[in-house]
Amino acid sequence: MYNEGIKTFTAGAALEAKRRVKIKSGTTTTPPEVEYAGAGEQHIGVTDYAVASGELVAVKLRTAPGTQEITAAGAFALGATLYGAANGKVDDASSGTAIGKALEAAGADGDIVECIDFTVISTTAATVSIADAGGFTAEVTVEAALQEIYQDLLTAQGFIPVSLHAVRETANFDVGNIAANGGLLASDTTPILEGINDATDGCQRVNWAASNSDQITFQTPLPPDLDDAADVVVHIRAAMAGATNTPSITVDSFFNEGDTKVVDTIATITGTAYAEYTGTIAAADVPSGAQTLTVGLTPGAHTTDALYISAIWVEHKKKILTA
Repeated sequence: MYNEGIKTFTAGAALEAKRRVKIKSGTTTTPPEVEYAGAGEQHIGVTDYAVASGELVAVKLRTAPGTQEITAAGAFALGATLYGAANGKVDDASSGTAIGKALEAAGADGDIVECIDFTVISTTAATVSIADAGGFTAEVTVEAALQEIYQDLLTAQGFIPVSLHAVRETANFDVGNIAANGGLLASDTTPILEGINDATDGCQRVNWAASNSDQITFQTPLPPDLDDAADVVVHIRAAMAGATNTPSITVDSFFNEGDTKVVDTIATITGTAYAEYTGTIAAADVPSGAQTLTVGLTPGAHTTDALYISAIWVEHKKKILTA
């Protein structure tokens, strides 16, 4: 055990004086080999003098009392926060976790300056460095990575799928009686639920025949991370059987129980190619603490062409959950 603050190591490569070093990976020698600490890397201490590879070298440890003399990688001012630079040097360019403060200004690469070493690594998220594993983040500090994560969470849209098999035909939100199968859609209801082409395309769709504008309704619980201060958007994937009609779709919505109906519109459906269309329920119409959403979709007039919907879903902005 050594208490003087300077310890002897074996040079794992040719080393200059006043350079930061780390224990060489895989070293088996006694004393252990050291090599330069690179940019953003932590070091165990600073070399006292220059040596050739394989020679013994004295290293003033980070835990030693007093200040250190370390080689600068470039110019920086007195009082600059220092970071590990390549080849065992220091610089004020951010790289990894801050390691100390400059007690002298550096004029150029190679200057040896007095520094005070942080013997305790910062635990502040803004300065603690992280390693990128697998390309998950390009950020270099915990704080920046957390900001990146929260930005992703709060800008990504929450998604609520609505199964076409859960949709029901309604009249002003009332489902039919048992003789009408409670409004369940089938191949002989209005509208019908069908496969687009049983032989070649089993994709299910709701099909309103020309001139049919019966309401369909769905209800869904809302997730706890729904931001009730933001818009809620109803999405459909729709197409027309022909190019003559371009109906819009009325979106009637209720939140929770006893709510007042809000009326919005999905823009006109045009063309025979399936495309995504949306209707926005304004944030002002979303009550605080909303937990359920009931929506009725009613097509506008389309006297010539059938109207098809192959998917329905709801998107919402997320919020950070608290205890």
